[in-house]
Amino acid sequence: MPSRKAEAKADVKAFGGGKKPSERDSKICATCGKPFSWRKKWERDWANVRYCSDRCRAAAKG
Repeated sequence: MPSRKAEAKADVKAFGGGKKPSERDSKICATCGKPFSWRKKWERDWANVRYCSDRCRAAAKG
């Protein structure tokens, strides 16, 4: 029977949704046209992310 620590570790999600950095989703920035990849910061809102940075988002609005 596995220990409680082993069970707890199995429940924790790995960074990147369990994918290697080379296997993570990527998109093209709407402002600069450069590709950018998934970040933990955008985990909940990845479907709505359009810009690679705050600078590109500000440039698109201005």
